[in-house]
Amino acid sequence: MWVLAAATSDSAPGLTMVVLTVLLLTAALTATLGGPDEELDRTAALPWAPRRAAHLLAAVTVVAGLPLLTQLTPTGFGPAALVIRDAAGLLGLTALSAPLLGAGRAWFAPLGWTLAATIYPAAGNVLGQILTWQSQAPGNVPAAATAATLACGGLIAYAIAGSARHARAETAF
Repeated sequence: MWVLAAATSDSAPGLTMVVLTVLLLTAALTATLGGPDEELDRTAALPWAPRRAAHLLAAVTVVAGLPLLTQLTPTGFGPAALVIRDAAGLLGLTALSAPLLGAGRAWFAPLGWTLAATIYPAAGNVLGQILTWQSQAPGNVPAAATAATLACGGLIAYAIAGSARHARAETAF
């Protein structure tokens, strides 16, 4: 995305491009929320919750870090507050979806919500700002509170429950 933006423009990309880049990075890392052996994921001599939490925090670092690295160039993806807020919120939403839908489908909720928020941005009332938190300005308090709630809720849910188990028919291949 950065190469495309740098090749086609001399200025920084718009808000929508930044939000969709963070969404793309989040969707790419969603598959890492589940392991190849579900039985191994459920058993261990050491607790999984701290490892899952650390994994999610590392994912936030990658999703936010890559766009923030572009700030060193004239075509920087930013502002930083927007990138960090959206990375934390979208990964939190993904982590909330993983125990319910499984790692393979956990990206559905962030994709649907973000596309709706970028197509129909609302800045008027507080409810509109909450529902379209991804596309709000970086200093927007309701958007930040929504992203923080999703991030904390997702971290707790994923750390405790992990990814949803699949039916045998889905894992036979």
